[in-house]
Amino acid sequence: MRKVRRTVNRVLLGLAGAVLFGAGASVLVAGLDLPAKWHFTLPGHWPWTGPDGVLLSDKNRTRWTDSGWWWPTVIAALAVLLLLVLWWLLVQFRRHRLTHLLVDSGDGEGASLRGRALEDALTADTEALDGVDHAGMRLTGRRTEPTVRAQLALAPHADPGTVVRRLADNALGNARRSAGLDELPADVRLRAVRHRAERVS
Repeated sequence: MRKVRRTVNRVLLGLAGAVLFGAGASVLVAGLDLPAKWHFTLPGHWPWTGPDGVLLSDKNRTRWTDSGWWWPTVIAALAVLLLLVLWWLLVQFRRHRLTHLLVDSGDGEGASLRGRALEDALTADTEALDGVDHAGMRLTGRRTEPTVRAQLALAPHADPGTVVRRLADNALGNARRSAGLDELPADVRLRAVRHRAERVS
């Protein structure tokens, strides 16, 4: 879902940028009267042809106002545009943390597990690993297919490869088995803990 949202955002931003760039270029060309200064003629459909030009002439602006379908069409289009904008805003500010997981209880009905409880258990198991100074866990994804986003602060003596293997075998393995999940993918980000240099006398 995050990849889809990022793609949609990039496409929308690209289209908005292209439209704004085209409109700005048109206004600049007409406002500076470049066609007359540079001795070239703009296409006939060009909206602005000179400093006194307008985007919509009176004829174009009132062409369909007397038609019965005009105002319902305008209102419907604006309503759809408003709904799309509201949907986009909700998607941007929606909480991405997984609040509950569906666990197979074996009776065919299933059970609900609080996401925060599993995050706390993952954090405790991870911070108990040798070489991990601090851990932050967050569950994302769908209730039946959760994903872990882990941020680990490693102690100075820690070996990153060893820490990641222990994380996969111990903390993530325990969480996967306790929640009855077939798999529990994780995105792990590591950083080193800053520490003062030791004085040698």
